[in-house]
Amino acid sequence: MSYLVISFSHKNIDIKMREKLAFNGEEDKDRYLRQILENEHTKEAVVLSTCNRVEIVTRSSNVKNSAKNIIEKLSAYSGLDFDTLYDRADIYDNDGAVHHLFSVASALDSLVIGETQIVGQLKDAFRFSQAKGHCSTNITRVMHYAFKCAANVRNATSLGTGSVSVASTAVAKAKEIIGNTKGVKALVIGAGEMSELTIKHLISSGFDVVLTSRDIKKAQNLASTFLEESAKAQEVKVDVKPYSELTNLLAQIPVMITATSAPYPIITKENAPSSLINRYWFDIAVPRDIDENISLSGLEVFTVDDLQDIVNENMSLRAEQAKMAYSIVSRMSMEFFEWLKSLEIEPVVKNLYLKGETIIDKKVKNAIKKGYIRAEEEENIRKLCQTVITEYLHNPSKQLKDISKNMECDLVVSTVQNMFALNKESNIPKKYKCDHLTKN
Repeated sequence: MSYLVISFSHKNIDIKMREKLAFNGEEDKDRYLRQILENEHTKEAVVLSTCNRVEIVTRSSNVKNSAKNIIEKLSAYSGLDFDTLYDRADIYDNDGAVHHLFSVASALDSLVIGETQIVGQLKDAFRFSQAKGHCSTNITRVMHYAFKCAANVRNATSLGTGSVSVASTAVAKAKEIIGNTKGVKALVIGAGEMSELTIKHLISSGFDVVLTSRDIKKAQNLASTFLEESAKAQEVKVDVKPYSELTNLLAQIPVMITATSAPYPIITKENAPSSLINRYWFDIAVPRDIDENISLSGLEVFTVDDLQDIVNENMSLRAEQAKMAYSIVSRMSMEFFEWLKSLEIEPVVKNLYLKGETIIDKKVKNAIKKGYIRAEEEENIRKLCQTVITEYLHNPSKQLKDISKNMECDLVVSTVQNMFALNKESNIPKKYKCDHLTKN
């Protein structure tokens, strides 16, 4: 069985394809996971779907067959051509899959290197799959190490500081265009996690925020959290407006950032107003919130792909830190496989001792039955035999544990199991606790 990751991101497909691949509802994601797990070669699966990527993380006994099936089902879901998807897909197997997953979790594969949202999104994807019964021991193990790796990168580097998200990049671009932001209004559409992050960056950049959402109560709750935090700073302003006023707000406010989870454009040619002022709209949602065919005088529309210039500058500033982070990812990828091998060794060593105990029990009972030893001597004889077995197996056990770090581990373990007729089934519990799951 190998780890397998199928990856679609800003690196290999454009935003039009990404928005068709995106899973915006839990029912769609659950249905897709169940479909790919019907394949006899695919065991356990997690789907990570964000504005910039779709990652399918699985275990497979036949990588080629699983990859083909996963992409076929993705083609059926998205309506995109299978051959196009297959040609564009980045397919990672085993050590490559683990290295890629660790890089994704550590935000080294993101559009904005070091962005802080990805590890939380990966944890949510894992929790969802775990809750639905789509993954168990082996995926849990690799996720455990992925989150551990992300934490190590975050603690050892400064990649998690500064402007490191699509939301913050959009705000940075808006500030660059506007210049002096004092008294300048910025409209935020949506009241989810991305909108919350956007508001935070807009406030820190000096904008006055206007918030609107179809869910007006959710918008009011979100605005109130910022007002409470900034009660002492009277100049900070977050106004909530009814969604019915959207067209007027779009006409009057120079900066707009939209980040809803709507499955279709919420701003179209029908409701996009003309205006006498210059306006700058940032669409950081996937699928896009703004119809790509809108063209109005004095209006510039930016999507996540249009923010690449700031991203490139961000990458050059973070190059040295990223180099350090990649070394952590590489080291922890190797550590992960060493750890997996050690898990394979422990049951073998345990079974060697259990085999010895079984033989002692059989021989002692037989000796008592035939009168070779007295029944009252049984306990002492057993202790003597156990001492012999422990001393005899000490060096072989130690060498087996050392072999777990070598490439020959699988061959040696299999040979030992065959020689001693040991049970090859792992004694590792089915449920494996992930220590890093609750830490964002």
